[in-house]
Amino acid sequence: TRAYRAAIVARTRFVEDLVIEEAASQYVLLGAGLDTFAQRHPELAEQVGVFEIDQPGPQAWKRQRLETLGYGIADSLRLVPVDFEAGANWWQALLESGFDADARTVVSSSGVSMYITKSATSETLRVLANLAPGSIVVMTFMVPFDLLDDIDRPGLEAAARGARESGTPWVSFYTPEEIVALARDAGFSDARHVDTAELAGRYLAGRTDDLAAAGG
Repeated sequence: TRAYRAAIVARTRFVEDLVIEEAASQYVLLGAGLDTFAQRHPELAEQVGVFEIDQPGPQAWKRQRLETLGYGIADSLRLVPVDFEAGANWWQALLESGFDADARTVVSSSGVSMYITKSATSETLRVLANLAPGSIVVMTFMVPFDLLDDIDRPGLEAAARGARESGTPWVSFYTPEEIVALARDAGFSDARHVDTAELAGRYLAGRTDDLAAAGG
């Protein structure tokens, strides 16, 4: 899984660089999982303000672990529990947590779109298209397996089987052209596809350990 983990690290670095380079006032993580931006960059998180949206159960576990490990929950970090399965309104929950809809924001939705329907992704993008001018949304997606090369396909097919067997199957796949069109149809004035090769060229070039990033 080395190459797949490298790709995840590269995409995370890409998003966090955007937060810094664009001088965003807020950083929102949809489906935050075990992201550690606020712990790795405490001074930056304090300046930006970080909002993590996730399911109540996993987020409660994460909160407990942060307390146990001595990190605690900084004032700049807002954990926003949202029960998506019960149809809770994540946007309303975000606003109620102190989010400023008029401030420039970077939103990251990484490793989420393959688990939800295309209509749910489209609706999410329509909401995010109304963010303050200058805001940026970064969303990852899974391409159909028949577009993968022979090197990448077996590993991702195995990951898909594991997701299905654990009760969280991948349900949505997009071509690069489709995901860009979806964003434009949702109201984004500028949308583009950044592929794994571009991320690898930016962050992994010139290494002496042959670390590479898998596509998909």
